Amino acid sequence: MKLTNTRNAGFTLIELMIVVAIIAIIASVAIPKLLSARLAANESAAISTLRSISSAQAQLQSSSAIDTDSDGGGEYGFFAELAGTGDLRVDDGAGAPEVEDGTLLRPSMLSSAFGNVVAGGAGGVVVRSGYVFQMWLPGDTSTPAGVAEADAGGMDAATDPDNCEILWACYAWPLQVNSSGNRVFFINQDGDILQYNNRGTTIYEGLEDGPAATAAFSEDHIGSAIANAGAGLDAQDAETWTVLQ
Repeated sequence: MKLTNTRNAGFTLIELMIVVAIIAIIASVAIPKLLSARLAANESAAISTLRSISSAQAQLQSSSAIDTDSDGGGEYGFFAELAGTGDLRVDDGAGAPEVEDGTLLRPSMLSSAFGNVVAGGAGGVVVRSGYVFQMWLPGDTSTPAGVAEADAGGMDAATDPDNCEILWACYAWPLQVNSSGNRVFFINQDGDILQYNNRGTTIYEGLEDGPAATAAFSEDHIGSAIANAGAGLDAQDAETWTVLQ
């Protein structure tokens, strides 16, 4: 008589439960580390980007490609201007800025990717590597605190030619806190990067909820002293900004 083995091949329920438990343990260890690495990478990329922006602004200003009062002094620019995708500000004939079609920066000071300006909560912003970037320039007497970039890039409200020769400011904050980044960063013509841990009363996150022009300053003007630059001062947003070491 021929005997047959009726036992079916496969895993028992206990074996499957053991495998699932092992996978869960591995995931509980690996996923937080992966997220932490992603946050660190995005923050490092934001810092590097701000340094590149600082270099680009210095090149633009020294080139005098923008000189809206025709006094020979170059002015700082918005993202679309720096990226060569938006028309440059020019002299309107009376020493004030206006935008003239077809006056693009060649060669550009920043990658054309920075010309992809989208609408934020207070003007145009650029999104890169999980961070939102916004440029501010000194405004005229009607907007002394600062002028944000237009939603589609370039000048929206009038800038101040004299102050634009010496002042600019840029912020970078996470698109999603605890997911794409945590800290908020700031840089201006001085070249120092400031940081805010984003854990205070004010949380900066997403396209709509970014810092105001003077958030990191000690006074309500982007030409005032920077908050907490070694002096332990609170900023206009009532938070503490420290110099990145």
